[in-house]
This record gives sequence, C-alpha cells and structure tokens, in this order.
Amino acid sequence: MNHSQSSEKFLRDKQRTGWHDASLWFVREKRDAVAKAVPEWETLRTLASEIKQQVLSDLDQYLISFEKNAQKNGVHVHWARDGKTHNEIVFNILQKHHARSLVKSKSMLTEECGLNEFLLANDIEVIDTDLGERIVQLAEEPPSHIVMPAIHKKKAEIGELFHQTIGTEKGNSDPAYLTEAARQHLREKFLRAEAALTGVNFAIAETGGVVVCTNEGNADMGVHLAPLQIHSMGIEKILPRAEHLGIFLRLLARSATGQLLTTYTSHYHRPKPGGEMHIIIVDNGRSEQLGQEKFRQSLCCIRCGACMNTCPVYRRSGGHSYGSVIPGPIGSILTPGMPIGGHPDLPFASTLCGSCNDVCPVKIDIHQQLYHWRQHSEIRQAAAPGKKRLMQFAAWLFSHPQAYRLAGKTARLFLRMLPRKAIYHRWNHWGLSRELPVAPRESFREWYDKNEGKK
Repeated sequence: MNHSQSSEKFLRDKQRTGWHDASLWFVREKRDAVAKAVPEWETLRTLASEIKQQVLSDLDQYLISFEKNAQKNGVHVHWARDGKTHNEIVFNILQKHHARSLVKSKSMLTEECGLNEFLLANDIEVIDTDLGERIVQLAEEPPSHIVMPAIHKKKAEIGELFHQTIGTEKGNSDPAYLTEAARQHLREKFLRAEAALTGVNFAIAETGGVVVCTNEGNADMGVHLAPLQIHSMGIEKILPRAEHLGIFLRLLARSATGQLLTTYTSHYHRPKPGGEMHIIIVDNGRSEQLGQEKFRQSLCCIRCGACMNTCPVYRRSGGHSYGSVIPGPIGSILTPGMPIGGHPDLPFASTLCGSCNDVCPVKIDIHQQLYHWRQHSEIRQAAAPGKKRLMQFAAWLFSHPQAYRLAGKTARLFLRMLPRKAIYHRWNHWGLSRELPVAPRESFREWYDKNEGKK
C-alpha cells in the first residue's frame, strides 16, 4: 500500500486529522519563537551545516579516531554492516552476560534494524522506556514521529490502552494520572533490567564519548542501574571535537520541541566500576547514501523532526501513512536510498513547498532532494504502469506545439459544455476535494497574439 492509499485511512477521522495538524503546527510555532530569540540563529545553522559536511568528507578518519579513543577509555567497539549484524551483536553481548531483560531508550536506529522483534523472537524481554515509545510498544504499533512517537494517539485511547495493559482505572484519561502510572510501571522494569541500550545523538571523535539527549531521564536511569550498557549509533553521528557539541545542542531542542535545551544531556565515556560498555557503529546503507552526490547531505540529519512538524503533507496524513521507520520529508529522502523497504512513492508525498528547508537546523536541501529522487531512474521505473503511460503521453504532447494547442482548446470546450457530474464523480479522486476554475474561452497565447501582436 502506498502513501496515498495509507493516508486515506488517517484522513477518514477528520477530528484526529485536525488536532494532529494543529498539535504539530503548535510545536512549529514554538520552534519559531525560540529561534527568533537567538540573534545568531542563522550563523549557528550555517556552522552546523559546515561541520556536518566536513565530517562526511572525512568520515572514515573520524570513525577510526573515535574507535581508538573509545577503546582507550575501556569501551568495547563493534562494527555492523547492516541491521541483521547489529541485532546479532546485541544478542551475543546479552548472551555472554546471561542477560534476559533489556531496557531501551532513544533509538530510532534500533527501530530501523528491527531489534525488538529479533530479541523477542530469541526470548529476550525488551522494554522501551520513553513514555511515547512505551505507548506505541504496548499498542504494538511503530512510532509515527521520531521525537513524539505517539502524537497520533488521543488521551482517551492511551487511557484505555493503559487500562488493558498495565491495569489503570477504566475511563481515566487524565495525563498526570497516566504519566504517574507509566512511571511506576517502568520503575519496576528499570530495577530488574540486566542490560540497558540507548541510541546516540552525537559521538565525539576527539574523546571517544557518546551523548544522549532526553527529557525523561530514562537513558540515565537504565545505564546507571544496569551493569551492562550498550549504545547503538549510525556512522553519521560523529562530531569532530567536544567544542562543536554546544552548537548542535542549541539547535537540537529548539528545532525539535521549542525547548531551550533538553532536560538531560548525558555524556558516556567509559564503563562504570564493575560494569561493561559497548558501542555498536552501524552502516546499514549509509555508505551507499554517502556515495550519491545528490543525496549525501541527507546524512547531516540530527533527527530533530522539525521538517515533520512543518510539513503540510505529514501533518495531515500522519506518520504511519509513510510505511517507513522515519516518516515525513527527511524519511522520504532517506528511505529510498536505505535498505529498509524502498518505498519509491515517498518522494512524491510532498508539495515541494520548501518549508522543510527553512526549518532544518543543519540546512539540508530536503525539497531539492525530493525533486531529485523523483527523477531517479529506479523511482521512475517503480511508478504505476498507468502513470508511466500518462507521463509518456504528456511528454509527447508537450513536445508537439500544435497538438498541445488543439488539446487545450478541446479541453476548455468540454469543461464548459459537460454537466458537472460528468467531471466530478467517485472515480475522479482529484476532484473529491478540489474544484477547477471556470475554463476560459481562449488560452493565454491566443489572448497575447490577439492583443499584443497588434503593437
């Protein structure tokens, strides 16, 4: 099922569509307010973009430097070519320590690799500890947003879900009550977990340390309580030096949720006394993306979700309609180039309005990349046969001026003569929510020749 078909289900619930749209636009407005309060905001964006571009140019050297410094700190470093290898590394680490329970925090990469399903199939308990992630895990759904994974759910739905899964009062959807119930539910999971896994927001080549940004403190809770800690990071998460971190921290929270800073910014450099620390560096298609000149800049993404909050298509169609781990504009340029499902229709799930470019904290040329993906041969070959034939006919028509003019004149005549129900019917999906303007009696070219040709 493609994006257009999947979004129809979300759009049937007009009330949900409305508040989903409004909620995300509210976050966008918060982002604008805090960004305007920083006089050097555009300078920070430019600096961040230049740093990430430079990292991509020398990525191999920075990764080697990071590995060397991490190992000096007593950290075990692993390399994973793909998601399957990543999952096997995690499982082998857990097996070595006889760990049967894992608490997990802040990692879209593990969603990309399908870690939860893999570990559960091997009798390892996996608990997502972010509140939003735990909600969608209990609902057996994927996240619909990379920062607000349960943004698509109503309070009443979460209340009923918690009643059925963790035993809260039936009918109680008070956010404070549900949050406290989730806290008590998760506390027991933290206390008995034998291992903790987090994602990585930034990895510092200079120090060999990793940084995780959270608002709930669950990454710290898991890492400090469990004897075994694992951090999964994509190869693109590298920053050259610790001094660069401040630039990205100022941009990340403001762009993501309109906060000045995330509540917790946790730095992990070495294992705690008596514990063990592992970092898994994952490729999973990123090298291929890096090798594509028109699309390599997508690897600059710091996963703030700002492009989703501003995108009119994402706000009105919901994250699940994309059918990919990372939805929205950034997902539509990452997914076609990554080995996580293809989805050749996603580059077309956009208006190309450019709003995503305007809010991206690292200045990724998202809408240009969406356009380039539309021209990509594999994407074009994957188009529906009917659409391909229509485009071939349009290309022929546009290259034959006389035929084009005749077609335009004929179309204007029919639009004026035909009854409305002959044009607007259930087979005309375009016309279900749009109205054509009244067809003029002459084209612009005819008008121009008649009026300007006399001068």
